[in-house]
Amino acid sequence: MGTGKVELKRIENPTSRQVTFSKRRNGLLKKAFELSILCDAEVACSSSLPLARMDRSIAKYRREVGLPDSNNPQFSTMEFWRSEIEELKRSISTLEDHCRNSISLHLSGEDILALGMRELKQLERQLKIGVERVRSRKVQH
Repeated sequence: MGTGKVELKRIENPTSRQVTFSKRRNGLLKKAFELSILCDAEVACSSSLPLARMDRSIAKYRREVGLPDSNNPQFSTMEFWRSEIEELKRSISTLEDHCRNSISLHLSGEDILALGMRELKQLERQLKIGVERVRSRKVQH
């Protein structure tokens, strides 16, 4: 049940202002979450804080997501970025190998129980194209 209409003006008391900000922000985030669930939509919210708090919020986000802290001098060196690039190249290579192996297994009819209908239809199309290419090549020779 609502408390009635609130006069919209700046709250002078800093403590009350912060409490109101936190409560209303949480309410806004809750509504955004509900909207994303109900409508299967991607919703983004942004709230502006004083600069010092914004820096802390960004740093907290970066830690949570696993991104390096941009203020740390260790991450601004070329050596760090070279090692980061090499690690990413190794990850890409591993993923490509895994993908190639999976595709080979799927094309030979193995390990297809985990595939969904969409993947099975795509695999069927790839196989049909492959068969047509083989037949075309046989006719040429």
